[in-house]
Amino acid sequence: MSDVSTPSAATPAAQTGHWYSVAQQKRLKRRYAADRRLRYLGLGAIGLAIGLLGMLIVSLVYTGHLAFAQTRVELEFYVDPALVKADDIRAGNFRAIARQALFTQFPEVTSRREQTQLAKLLSPGAEWIVRDYVAAHPELIGKSFKMLVPVSDPYDQLQKGLMSRDMPESQRRLSDQAIGWFDKLKKAGLVHTTFAYELFANADSRFPELAGLAGAIAGSFLTLLVCLVLSFPFGIAAAVYLEEFAPKNRLTALIEVNINNLAAVPSIVFGLLGLAVFLGFFGLPRSAPLVGGMVLALMTLPTIIIATRATLKSVPPSIREAALGIGASKHQVILHHVLPLAMPGIMTATIIGLAQALGETAPLLLIGMNAFIPSLDSVGLLEPATALPTQIYSWADSPERGFVTRTSAAILVLLGFLVVMNAAAIYLRQKFERKWS
Repeated sequence: MSDVSTPSAATPAAQTGHWYSVAQQKRLKRRYAADRRLRYLGLGAIGLAIGLLGMLIVSLVYTGHLAFAQTRVELEFYVDPALVKADDIRAGNFRAIARQALFTQFPEVTSRREQTQLAKLLSPGAEWIVRDYVAAHPELIGKSFKMLVPVSDPYDQLQKGLMSRDMPESQRRLSDQAIGWFDKLKKAGLVHTTFAYELFANADSRFPELAGLAGAIAGSFLTLLVCLVLSFPFGIAAAVYLEEFAPKNRLTALIEVNINNLAAVPSIVFGLLGLAVFLGFFGLPRSAPLVGGMVLALMTLPTIIIATRATLKSVPPSIREAALGIGASKHQVILHHVLPLAMPGIMTATIIGLAQALGETAPLLLIGMNAFIPSLDSVGLLEPATALPTQIYSWADSPERGFVTRTSAAILVLLGFLVVMNAAAIYLRQKFERKWS
């Protein structure tokens, strides 16, 4: 017979220490209720975070999607041989050619003042687009051709509905007469809304309809390239030494503590370091991707070192012991066995570190990587450049209405790059990760 007694009707309910007592059951109910509350609070926190992220994405898409479309007008241009010489096409008077193509649509506009106002319908870049097209097709000299050219920012805002026609004329950038001219072109079927390739093909510009991200993307690419070249080998070497070769003493413990602390240092501190050392002491060129990449490499190194050490620790000791047992040296064990098995985690950590560096703004602003880059002809490691975060900062500070949508579109592009880089990190980890039993 078992000595364990079961509760019966004769057992007093007031025995608070018994598992089946009333007081114990109440405590269990309170404990289960606390567990449910904690679960619901966790779900609520996750839902709140997803909701706030969704609001951010929706607001960016709502504001920025208009920047991916550009209003253009179709005009017929006559390349007058008196204005354009075949031996020096780019020196031709394409401004007069562009204006004449527009004035042809409005023969009733004859006064100089009205023609000056009418000419503002075209973007200042229209003449450059026509010039480049004629330079690529010199046989057009003396002939006419039709072409789509962008309108200026106020008319682009009007077409996109960002400028209300119902506002008083004194509060609008366009007069009633200017709106009438634009409506006449629309009725003639000459106004078209197309994809804004300028956003990706052009560098920065003072005119919103011509401003693009090509210069910022090139600057970010060169900066991240320098960051990768410096941080990847040095980070792996430091992690391998600390994890596999360094003696466990106070010095290495101090180094490890400082590396962990550097990973939590605000990025602006690294920008101050780059400003004082790379620019002030070594005299490297300001605003150069080389300096930006070096600053971001300093910021990324602790992250790569910590993640690489964690990945090296995850490799089972049996791998090392088996290699040593068949006569491999310490270096052969690390280079031929441990590092290849840890490389997927190392690559994942590196990509995540580069993604973090891609979004940094403060250190790049301190070293001057917010230069105005109107052309891609001068892009280089030692040339003045800008990056995507600093380009967004510059556009957000611009007073023109057209840069508001450009700013949101640039943020979407930056988020797209970050999503792609993080997706690549997840893919590499899932594809090459080894499961140890």
